[in-house]
Amino acid sequence: MASIEPYQTKAGKRWRVRYRKPDHSSTDKRGFTTKRDAQQWLATVQVADAQGAFVDPALGRAKVASLAEAWLDTKKQLKPSSYAPLEAAWRNHVEPVWGHVALRSITFSAVQQWVSKLSDQGKSPTVVIRAFGVLHGIITTAIRDHRITIDPCAGVQLPRKTEKPRRYLSHEQVAALASASGERALLVLVLAYTGLRWGEAIALRRCDLDAKRGRVRVTRAAIEVGSTIHVGEPKTYEHRDVPVPAFLLERLTELSHSLQSDSLLFPGDSGQFLHRPGTGAKKRSWYKTALTHAGLEPMTVHDLRHTAASLAISAGANVKAVQRMLGHASASVTLDTYSDLFDTDLDAVGNALNHAARAAGVGKLWAESTVTKQEESPAPQ
Repeated sequence: MASIEPYQTKAGKRWRVRYRKPDHSSTDKRGFTTKRDAQQWLATVQVADAQGAFVDPALGRAKVASLAEAWLDTKKQLKPSSYAPLEAAWRNHVEPVWGHVALRSITFSAVQQWVSKLSDQGKSPTVVIRAFGVLHGIITTAIRDHRITIDPCAGVQLPRKTEKPRRYLSHEQVAALASASGERALLVLVLAYTGLRWGEAIALRRCDLDAKRGRVRVTRAAIEVGSTIHVGEPKTYEHRDVPVPAFLLERLTELSHSLQSDSLLFPGDSGQFLHRPGTGAKKRSWYKTALTHAGLEPMTVHDLRHTAASLAISAGANVKAVQRMLGHASASVTLDTYSDLFDTDLDAVGNALNHAARAAGVGKLWAESTVTKQEESPAPQ
């Protein structure tokens, strides 16, 4: 049951709608200047109730911060390396601006201005997109819980990510870097010739080395989050066997003779997991020092993974083999990531098609057609 009744205010006569919510509790909506406006609003409520789309206006008064904790809790199932950036984005960029704001007060223009301001402050596209994703995730949950009906984040223009240029080393440059890395030389060679991610390489144990097959078995990754290292599944959650060149296999086999089955192949100074070397301007590390001594431009450890892909492709490895070596989800990911390494293949395709067309006489037909047209052309007067 619902009713519409007038009441008096200092500003004049107003109308109030009394109605029952789907849970049968009574409430009202007041402030309508005409009875017609009140009737129309009540009609929309009744239709929404019948369609199961009723939204209690009181729920829209909830602050964004009141929903954030529950939303972040649903993300704790992610790997620590994936969860930590989300929590940091909420704490540093979303909560200070939106934590105290009611859900129903959020507007499209306000969200767009916030995104633009973050970009103007020099935040990278990755940081801006992640912060926006946290806010949008909370709002999406609110919509599904029937707290609000309209998504104020829909259509917001986000900055475009620009892919950083990848660095590829030659065999000679890899050798120079390994030589300059001292006791980390073998680790550098493993990274540059197997394509293992840093976390996968430092998590290798003696039992992961299969000298007979010339493989290392990747079953775990040690990921550094802040100053803590978490051990979990590889990035794609799939275990894989990675081929090891014979010259490298010999050195790994020699190393393994002095280790226990569960000993790390590349431990840190304390025997625990090796921390990722820093490459920033203010950081000093064995890796940065090795790059300088080898006469190489600054590059990340991850660029050694790119180098492995480059060396494998230049050696004639097919895309599917490179995909399996790198642990990509599909060959299309490998092609998309390293499309620049296949430019010479485009030339090969053109040459192959040219050879096949000539063998089939396609070029001859075109030549004959040209001659025929010339013969049919009237002689000059």
